Amino acid sequence: MTTKEVLFELRTKKGLSQEDLAEKIFVTRQAVSRWENGET
Repeated sequence: MTTKEVLFELRTKKGLSQEDLAEKIFVTRQAVSRWENGET
């Protein structure tokens, strides 16, 4: 499993949106989206 797959799986298992996760870890939603898409 790649990092992006792990991130997506854990986020969705917890029922979090990208926005929810971003707020919890003090980054933008766009950053979470880029990570899940394999971009840096």
